Amino acid sequence: MSELFDEVDEEVRREQLKKLWDKYSIYFIALMVLIVAAVGGWRGYQYLEAKKAAEAGAAFEKAVELSERDKHAEAETAFTELAAKAPSGYRTLARLRAAAEAASRDPKAAAKMYDDIAADRGVGSEWQDLAKMRAAGLLIDSASYADIQQRLEASAAPKSTFRHSAREMLALSAWRNNDATAARKWLDAIAEDGETPASLRSRAEALQALLPPVAKS
Repeated sequence: MSELFDEVDEEVRREQLKKLWDKYSIYFIALMVLIVAAVGGWRGYQYLEAKKAAEAGAAFEKAVELSERDKHAEAETAFTELAAKAPSGYRTLARLRAAAEAASRDPKAAAKMYDDIAADRGVGSEWQDLAKMRAAGLLIDSASYADIQQRLEASAAPKSTFRHSAREMLALSAWRNNDATAARKWLDAIAEDGETPASLRSRAEALQALLPPVAKS
């Protein structure tokens, strides 16, 4: 008798499952189609992104080759084009390289290109800081100390990535603009920082020797 009840229960379950399938199968099939489409779309997106990155990498290498062959105008054009259409990683690198190529023909124009990168929050803080350093390096021979100070003082703060180079440029700018007090301030910061590279410390000591003696009170 128990076997008969088991068979009846099984039949009832099958009937219930059939009713559920008949009622909801269209939704299940639609869900499966959506999952397959989503996976296919993601795979397609990954493929396209990988293809774009490979193409950008090849274009970047060609532009670098132009630069190494001293074809700076052509290299600048190539980097500029790459910066306009490449994926984000290569775009920032291309903008920096385009500015570097422009420096050989027009340092002020190149500094403006670096300034544009430094003002672009979308590139990331380290790239912004690097662009600030590059721009200041191009202008240090012609800009006032106030200009260089405005550009680099934040980068010279303790724990800043480029603080050593920023302090050296600030000291050099102050010295060239006959501001011995400011020059000593940055040279002291270089001397007191235990992480200052040895080569930079030596240059700072040499610059310190060129400063006039401190007046005795």
